[in-house]
Amino acid sequence: MKKVVLCLLVALGANAQTAKKSAATKPATLARPKLVVGIVVDQMRYDYLYRYYDQYTEGGFKRMMNEGFNCRNNHYPYALTVTAAGHASVYTGSVPAINGIVGNEWFDPIKKQEVYCVEDSTVKTVGSTTGSVGKMSPRNLLTSTVTDQLRIATNFRSKTIGVAIKDRGSILPAGHTANAAYWFDSKTGNWVTSSFYMEDLPQWVKDYNARKMPSEYLKKGWELLLPADSYTQSSPDDVAWEGKLPGAKKPVFPYELAGLAGDAFGVVTDTPWGNTITKEMAIEAIKGEKLGKGADTDFLAISFSSTDKIGHRVGPNSIEQQDDFLRLDREFADLFSFLDSWVGKGQYTVFLTADHGVVDVPGFAAEHKLPSGLVDRKLLTKTVTEALNEGFGEGKYVISTDNNQLYLDHELLRKKKISVSDVSKLVREAALTVPGIADVIDLSDIGKAPLNTYQAELYKNNINAKRSGDIQVLSQPGWFYGTATGTSHGTPYNYDTQVPFVLFGWGINKGETVRRTHVSDIAPTIAALLHILPGSGNVGTAVEEALKK
Repeated sequence: MKKVVLCLLVALGANAQTAKKSAATKPATLARPKLVVGIVVDQMRYDYLYRYYDQYTEGGFKRMMNEGFNCRNNHYPYALTVTAAGHASVYTGSVPAINGIVGNEWFDPIKKQEVYCVEDSTVKTVGSTTGSVGKMSPRNLLTSTVTDQLRIATNFRSKTIGVAIKDRGSILPAGHTANAAYWFDSKTGNWVTSSFYMEDLPQWVKDYNARKMPSEYLKKGWELLLPADSYTQSSPDDVAWEGKLPGAKKPVFPYELAGLAGDAFGVVTDTPWGNTITKEMAIEAIKGEKLGKGADTDFLAISFSSTDKIGHRVGPNSIEQQDDFLRLDREFADLFSFLDSWVGKGQYTVFLTADHGVVDVPGFAAEHKLPSGLVDRKLLTKTVTEALNEGFGEGKYVISTDNNQLYLDHELLRKKKISVSDVSKLVREAALTVPGIADVIDLSDIGKAPLNTYQAELYKNNINAKRSGDIQVLSQPGWFYGTATGTSHGTPYNYDTQVPFVLFGWGINKGETVRRTHVSDIAPTIAALLHILPGSGNVGTAVEEALKK
């Protein structure tokens, strides 16, 4: 019996020692990174990670992929892939049906007027005499963001700031409770904000504006980063399907840059220099606001917009876009090097994604016998209008066509005793005769839409009762509304939905997955990393294999 008691005492003593040791090694405070940096590259198709891989430096895209976790099969879970909706989805973990950002613009059927995604007539411009450029805020975003949730979780001690050339690329990621969001005024060359955030620019912003860097980059022009024969991943420099920079006679290197009357610095944002000034402004924000230096995690949301402006003009197979991404890679390496010295290597977390992808230019596709084409919007409008007038009598049945949706005049329909279903059937019959139209669906009864299961789900996730139209017109794969030069996006097809999602830094495992993930998974992954609540409209799921236990 004595031996049994002795053994129990020894065991209890050992357990007590283990408990003391565990208590001694347990952190006194919750471990979190000092800074989270969210990066959205506007119009970065997934394949760009690998298409130019051999020419990337070790410190930019390669560093993220080789040191971090790469979700290689990451997609948008909704159909209308455009800038505002993309940024909103990345940071809310939601979809347009819930967060309300159904496009860059939409029609308000109640007020009967067009709405820009971040417009706000109740605020004023701060930092510029260009009156309308700063009349913006996140008030049209219906849910909270992961940046909002971080602010709430730390009782607003954490700082969150957005930086992008495009107002929507800065405002929507920064969230409702942001300390600041800054965007670019192409008329003055200044970074601006709105009175939603503050009444006057901080001194560090004024100091950066005073350096007049856009003017300096205008003088430099745009030359190739590498020897011309290094651009083997692209088409020849001079092809018929590329658009020209303002003032340029041909779409070929080298480019001389000159501002236009009334828009002196817009051309800077149409070149890689737009990414340079974005990176510079981001670094100034980190230094000026001392991000990552406090007791609580701070968050910087950066969006690089110039990739989209270049991409729309010349497409993904151009030397211009290849050069743009090689230069962007160097900007990333510079940013990460700064973060290493400012916050400390391994003390910050970065994620990379994009707001949408892009389709190949139809001219390029046709040259290589790929299915593609341009939908003739005038022909489509004429065909549908004639069919409606013939079927229901003269009248203006369609009052707006945002996001390739038809917004119908419901007062007229009630007066004529016509249902949306009746209109939809007639529009579908007429529109399918137009080259490039794949289908027409009645958004008021999408459950009965003649769509495959996959696409039906994507369009369901787009429908917001107060902001979406009545009828959706779908284009065929490879087709879009546009001109003979340049390209676009905004469809449910793979080239538009598949975008990068790469994380690296504090709390992130090294590895990759090819299982399907969604852009709506990004915000809850960051929320899980930070031990905070996801956004109010979240539908995503954390990518748990990316996070260290």
